[in-house]
Amino acid sequence: MTNTVVGYAGGKKETAHYEMVSEHNTGHAESIKVTFNPAKVTYGELLKVFFSAAHDPTTLNRQHYDVGPQYRSAIFYANDEQKKIAESYIRDLNNAKVFKDPIVTQVVPLQGFYAAEEEHQHFLDHNPTQGYIAAVDIPLLNGFKEKYPEYYTKEIK
Repeated sequence: MTNTVVGYAGGKKETAHYEMVSEHNTGHAESIKVTFNPAKVTYGELLKVFFSAAHDPTTLNRQHYDVGPQYRSAIFYANDEQKKIAESYIRDLNNAKVFKDPIVTQVVPLQGFYAAEEEHQHFLDHNPTQGYIAAVDIPLLNGFKEKYPEYYTKEIK
């Protein structure tokens, strides 16, 4: 990966603000925009990490303690090739019964990505003792570093 930005996707630009998204009616999902070099990491490798280390793709409108449509599992694809790869990947995982429950991840076209407010960027780095960060995110990050050390790099901000 060359860059990540947290933000919102799935709704309109005018409603891409934390307070509005938290009202559950904007169509947005809290998202991460990943910029990557396909010569170094494939889209399939990104999907592998997304499905195995990032979140639970079998829960509808929920991630850990967070509940609401903005927490749905979604892949916002940039082109038809990404759509095809994502749908095939999900089909293969479901057929292999990798998860106890079926995957509910949406595969939808990216209509726009809107960066979240500055205080949400690198939130873990700025708030390492915040309750949710300590209970959920740090264990997830540690698991990711252990499982995929080749993909982990610490961004300096």
